[in-house]
Amino acid sequence: MEGRLPDEVLFRIFSFLDASSLLHVAQVNKYWNKVAESEPLWRNLCRRKWSFCTFSHRCPGAQTWKQYFLKQTRQERWMASAKPENFVYKAAVGNLGILGPMAYLSGSGPTMDEEKSIICTVSSKRMLFAWDVREGTMIWSSPVQQSSIMHLATLPQMHLAFTVDLKGAIKVWNCQDEDTLATLIMSQACLSLEAFLTKDGPFLMVGTCEGDIYTLTVPELKTVSKVNAFKYRVDLLYCSPDKRWIFASGTHECILPKVFFTECLLRPSEGRTPLSLSLPLSSCCRACWAPRRTNRVTLMFQKDALKKTGFTTLDLTTEGTGGRTFIQAHEVASFLLPVHMESPIWMGVSDGNTIVFESGPYLFLVSISGHLLQRFEYHDKTICNLWVDSLHVLTTSVDDSLHVYMWEEEGRYPYLRSCCHLEHIGSDQTPS
Repeated sequence: MEGRLPDEVLFRIFSFLDASSLLHVAQVNKYWNKVAESEPLWRNLCRRKWSFCTFSHRCPGAQTWKQYFLKQTRQERWMASAKPENFVYKAAVGNLGILGPMAYLSGSGPTMDEEKSIICTVSSKRMLFAWDVREGTMIWSSPVQQSSIMHLATLPQMHLAFTVDLKGAIKVWNCQDEDTLATLIMSQACLSLEAFLTKDGPFLMVGTCEGDIYTLTVPELKTVSKVNAFKYRVDLLYCSPDKRWIFASGTHECILPKVFFTECLLRPSEGRTPLSLSLPLSSCCRACWAPRRTNRVTLMFQKDALKKTGFTTLDLTTEGTGGRTFIQAHEVASFLLPVHMESPIWMGVSDGNTIVFESGPYLFLVSISGHLLQRFEYHDKTICNLWVDSLHVLTTSVDDSLHVYMWEEEGRYPYLRSCCHLEHIGSDQTPS
């Protein structure tokens, strides 16, 4: 190894290494150590492992991406080996009945540092609540709203929550207190919300009952663009992890889902239609972007009169021809569930090669081609909600039980490890 490779070549080679290998090559000599300590290498490792990770998400005590990676990895191992006696629990007193949406709002997931981990909940009492997860206490509650709150979204990086009610009132909330930062009354019913942060700042997208997609500034809620995407309502809006793509769809059987180039919605050109692509798949009822393959999206759909549920995974690319850019979609895999299986409502993905979904009281983990990897039977009754991120999978059932799983990565596919099951204990038998 006496010959010295150019920095760019060595950096490119090191970019294929995992964290353990990168730590090893850093010990070869001073030159290799300098390249292996590069911030971009450790930033890519962080984002590969934790899709929600951005520069502003660093936890206290971590000044570099390498320190962040090592600290978060140690914390995950500590949590994985924890036993029930290591935890303290408190009963949360107040309106915790989640009859509406729930959203997790924290800078970098639950940590053992001083940063608070906050959960926002919406109840049937037309109120928004912010809860301190560690303390088990309510931080604040909003005044009673004039109409039922239908949708909730959060922007953890800025500690903001967004709600829209039945009458089309969009509100921005500062989750440090109960202040409303802005309110916008829409003329149409709003059926979907998606908040995201780009290099140009934060934005909120709203899908309406008339097929329009509004892009709004945050927190002012000023209109950046309005695009008529469909003849019917926009039920689904999902931004890709790298903020490059916006997936939009309605559940109407006549609607073909579309993927928009985000840049065209943030910087609309007068007289020009935003760059988009219709996907040849009707009756889409759910979609998920792969956290680590930012151009890969998996769609859940219902087929034919039998309403068989299927999944299709697509990779998106852009191609320039004659001075114009086009979006292309390439099908990677597709399959249908057996007719006898109860159709799922919720789904999630991990690395882009696996899909997790519920069916009745069961949780299934399958490959994108339909190969069954795992089946779990921890709930006695139908699973009513499923929440997935790059670390955990949570399921709740109509019997008021909750189960927590963790992603493990060994072998060809990730798999789920069961962590804990929480049962409802009490005299009140009414599900909340």
